[in-house]
Amino acid sequence: MDMQIPGLSEEQEIMLNTCRSYVDDVVIPFLRQNWEREWLMEPESRLLPEILAGADAAGLRTLAVPEAFGGAEPDLRTQAQTFALIATEIARGDSGLADKLVQNWKVSVLLREFAPQHLQKKWFTRLVEDLNFLLAHALTEPRGASDRWLPYNVPEAAMHTKAVFEDGFWVLNGRKQFISNGYDAGLYVIYANTNTDVGMLQGTSNFLVPRDTPGLTVARCNETIGCRFMNNGEIILENCRVPEDHLLTRDDALGKAGIYFKPGKIIQAAKNLGVGIGAYNATQEWVHEHIQGGRVLIKHQAVALRVADMAIKIEAVRSMLFRAAKAVDDNAPEAGVLCDMVKKFAADQILTVCHHAMELHGGSGSMLELGIEKYFRDAAIFPHMDGTSDISSFRVVKGLFPDTAGAYAGPE
Repeated sequence: MDMQIPGLSEEQEIMLNTCRSYVDDVVIPFLRQNWEREWLMEPESRLLPEILAGADAAGLRTLAVPEAFGGAEPDLRTQAQTFALIATEIARGDSGLADKLVQNWKVSVLLREFAPQHLQKKWFTRLVEDLNFLLAHALTEPRGASDRWLPYNVPEAAMHTKAVFEDGFWVLNGRKQFISNGYDAGLYVIYANTNTDVGMLQGTSNFLVPRDTPGLTVARCNETIGCRFMNNGEIILENCRVPEDHLLTRDDALGKAGIYFKPGKIIQAAKNLGVGIGAYNATQEWVHEHIQGGRVLIKHQAVALRVADMAIKIEAVRSMLFRAAKAVDDNAPEAGVLCDMVKKFAADQILTVCHHAMELHGGSGSMLELGIEKYFRDAAIFPHMDGTSDISSFRVVKGLFPDTAGAYAGPE
């Protein structure tokens, strides 16, 4: 099941074909030959450097970096659709690798929109020249995660990470956890409270913080069941001082970060879709080649029903994904609701697709070396990424019925 999307531009067709070749020729062979590497407990050893080098050669690592700095910036009129297209294809190979790369895309959008020109030049140049350089977006905290997506717009729900302006520097103190690329990123966008007297939407700012800034410590790599080629990390900030110009957005960071959050939901659903397509492709090959009960598996009605259900779910996710992506590109009023819908829908449906894949492979489906269980493990992560599925549902209802939906929380 290949990505057959009507109406692609010539640029998108070229990017898709280039990405497909990279996945088929580099990523999938690496995984088949090195399936045990994702279980290494030295996170920096899991993914070989040539994998990121191959992504760079295909123009995938610096997607969204402006062309002026040597990036592979797509047509901004269809940027979300391009993100969806390419993220799906990379995740068909490996969702952890996709997550590793897409953080660069999403953070690049923020830098492009809000960072001063001299900092854009510095960090985009570094990103382009250093094939192992990664970016990370640090919002989640130990005492505030998916609930921040609602949000509870009261001072009590504010970021626990604080930033205070002193002697020409912003001083940050706090802790961030569950950060994609958090273990090995070279540059972070850190969110912190800068006004304790107002609601979260009015008092949150974001900052550029280089990894080598004194006071920033990468505390650990979080060991997850899936997406293990992206090293999720925890960050401690202790009197971490950054220059005044490293402030991206003062107080209104969560409002203005919609330029990051909406494409982020699209990319999240796209990674789901890619995992589902990978699981489906492996399964349809299996059921056409293996015999049980005297006949090829696909000829058993119970098998045929599951394969049909997998295909239907994948096509439904794909259709909703590209509708939502186009709404984001068009800045349509329904874009926000559609992004939350497709994020939740993809997480739920693709998990079922991957469960079917394991079941249809019988006992072999649970064997590490075959790789089918990996699709299920990776899919199991998605209901908890970029906001949980339940939080996404709350946001959908809030978007549909803003005047009557519940607040979901408040003072006791």
